[in-house]
Amino acid sequence: MEEIENNETSEYIRTEKVALRLIARAEQCSAGLARKLKKRKFDDAIINEVICKLTEINLLDDSRYARLWLQSRLRFARNPRLLLSSLYSRGIDRDDAEAALRTVLNEEDTEFTLLTRFLKKYGKKADDARSLKFLLKNEGFSIQTIQRFLDEES
Repeated sequence: MEEIENNETSEYIRTEKVALRLIARAEQCSAGLARKLKKRKFDDAIINEVICKLTEINLLDDSRYARLWLQSRLRFARNPRLLLSSLYSRGIDRDDAEAALRTVLNEEDTEFTLLTRFLKKYGKKADDARSLKFLLKNEGFSIQTIQRFLDEES
């Protein structure tokens, strides 16, 4: 019995050590870290324990990961909808992803810049405000930013 406990303890320590090395290299999200640990053949139950502990001590934070990931991608981003979709695919839940996007897009008129870049790239003009509003809303831009753009164009 004691041997089983020692094996589990050493497995936990090995899993935690690898997790900490990964976190030291780059910010991680819990789903991504779990995927990387599973790929290295660690036990699922131990992976979950390690992730819970690292989350408790704030070394792993999906909200922080989402904000940092978004900030690093804004320069190349096409629209908010694609950014959210990318976060979802990384295992970030909807609430964390949307909160992070709102935070990042509110900084320094970022959403407005993203909107104008989107329109420039696709050659769209404010000729038909109704269809443009529909397109931009479907791309994930906020109504306030769309209206600001239309007001500045008129």
